[in-house]
Amino acid sequence: MGASSGSKARTGKVTRLKISQKGLYALQAMMTLARQDQHEVVKIRNIASEGDLPEKFLELILVELRNARMVESVRGAKGGYKLRRAPSEIRIGEIVRLIDGPLAPLGDADQLRSLILRDDDHRALYQVFLDVRDAAANILDNTTLADLLKDPGPGSASAKRQRGKKRSIPSISPERSSGRG
Repeated sequence: MGASSGSKARTGKVTRLKISQKGLYALQAMMTLARQDQHEVVKIRNIASEGDLPEKFLELILVELRNARMVESVRGAKGGYKLRRAPSEIRIGEIVRLIDGPLAPLGDADQLRSLILRDDDHRALYQVFLDVRDAAANILDNTTLADLLKDPGPGSASAKRQRGKKRSIPSISPERSSGRG
């Protein structure tokens, strides 16, 4: 079963371990707003075109973000959206949880802790899921929009310039097995 196919906990509720397309659109929209001056209002069509996002779907996402007080809407001819807080104060985990719910592959962390305590046969499995959830939560909760703007990723021009500088990062190569090839 793949990570995107979903899993059923004993509650019968299906959850996924991946960020939805809606979650990605929300993150992209928030990054677009974070690139602007904090007081600058950006029209939905500009957010949509910059991120190549579907405008109607984006409107629904921005309403959710506005209701959660992450963005502010401004009405009128010069209206649009802007961040309510500085990009350094908005954590990626907040956005993901708002749009996609808990970060755990089988529900929330409390549910996993409960399964660990009461299901002896599968305790180790649920502990792995909790560890994955905790690691993901730690990364998402300690990464802000400002961090994303500072580090655009491995394929960007600034990242390529950084690779030219000396850094000591251990390389990891896959092990070769002497079995099937």
